[in-house]
Amino acid sequence: MSGIDGTAVNVALPVLQRDLHASGAATQWVVEGYSLFLSALILVGGSLGDHLGRRRMFLVGVCIFAAASLGCGVAQTSAQLIAVRCIQGIGGALLVPESLALITAFFDEKQRGAAIGTWSGFLAATMAIGPLLGGWFVQALSWRLIFFINIPIALAIVLIALRYVPESRDKDVTPRLDWTGAILATAALGALTYALISLQPPATAAAYPILAAGVALSILFVLLERRSRNPMVPLEIFKSSDFTIANVYTLLLYAALGGAFFFVPFNLINVQHYTPFAAGAALLPMIVLMFASSRWSGGLVTRLGARIPLTVGAFIAGCGFIAFGFTGVGHSYWTSFFPAIVLLGIGTSTFVAPLTTTVMNSAPSEHAGSASGVNNAISRVAGVLAIAILGIVIVASAHRAVQHDDRALPVAVQRTLESQSLLSGRVPDRAIPQDLRPAVQRTVTSAFLAGFRNAMLLSAALAWISALLALIALRPKQKLSAVSKKAPP
Repeated sequence: MSGIDGTAVNVALPVLQRDLHASGAATQWVVEGYSLFLSALILVGGSLGDHLGRRRMFLVGVCIFAAASLGCGVAQTSAQLIAVRCIQGIGGALLVPESLALITAFFDEKQRGAAIGTWSGFLAATMAIGPLLGGWFVQALSWRLIFFINIPIALAIVLIALRYVPESRDKDVTPRLDWTGAILATAALGALTYALISLQPPATAAAYPILAAGVALSILFVLLERRSRNPMVPLEIFKSSDFTIANVYTLLLYAALGGAFFFVPFNLINVQHYTPFAAGAALLPMIVLMFASSRWSGGLVTRLGARIPLTVGAFIAGCGFIAFGFTGVGHSYWTSFFPAIVLLGIGTSTFVAPLTTTVMNSAPSEHAGSASGVNNAISRVAGVLAIAILGIVIVASAHRAVQHDDRALPVAVQRTLESQSLLSGRVPDRAIPQDLRPAVQRTVTSAFLAGFRNAMLLSAALAWISALLALIALRPKQKLSAVSKKAPP
């Protein structure tokens, strides 16, 4: 469900924006609202599984996710959709970490890499189905079916889990949970996200105090976690340098991935004029590569250690982002987007399963849920913040391009573009005279591409910094194994 939902919704965003007459900021919140609650509460989700049973919490998450999906499917306004997407994020905060924690609990270290590789492969398979289903639903029927499809899937998950998945929990931990920390984390991340989206030109005056409040709440959260008797995250897991470095790597690289793939569908549909189905199919090579190599890449840590696959994978992914930045407009898919997607697919295939294996092997097994929650939370937080930050980059760059455009649009039209935002590469539905629409579309297209290129260059820089971090800071294979053997049973 999370794989289909994550990829299908992104493909549907340009059409969803038109149908609901959503602003650029509201369109961002359709993704950010889900990711915000998922990111902030995924740590609690992991801990709840350790305390109360991983299968039980997994199934609760599935049911919440399905119920919220129904609400998304019947939403009539962007505000309603955003609200129910937030509830869907709560369900995701339970089902996502518990799926990985269940695997970690029932496979030893020798088998875990291949098992996680298989898990990654099935996730990649559903991610491959997501864009195609989403594009087909949007084009032939309605974007609402993207959410309705989760309901029969959820029913199958519940029946299979009750029959075949055994229960597991950590019997040595206290049942008390850090709800104060969870509330602070949600408030801090929400304030930061709202402020960053509000900083997109023209920035609102309220953005700066809200940004300061978000930073202050983040600091307060860290201080509380250090002093709490029952923190959301057992801080001793960060004593492993490999665990800490792998999570910093996750923050950088998943910021690049999450931010970039929010904007790629807007480029494909609004600028390149792909149909929604073609836009979904355009991303398929990357996910096929991930699926085909998932089990092989899952064992790379055992054979080579973490350093080589994480370094090489992030470097190749950075090359893919560079290629995305120079696709231009109107060129053949095979000479523009296809090479970029293949490069990104090869890079992602190389680092995803080894990264997850490194994170889980570096933490004690009794904290499997918390370790999974930390890494998932960091990857989601990275995407939340990156979408907002890359949005600032795209809109600021696009505004500069409009102001320096030789077509010299009337000032009133330029102001309309500013108020509607250039985030999506689409001419606003209203307030643009019909005779000016072709010229405005050409201006918007070139302006969006300027911003998109800068966003892809920033994503490439993040990927290459993460590659350098893995190369310099991760332990070689023999030392990593030694650390893992010393971990408590």
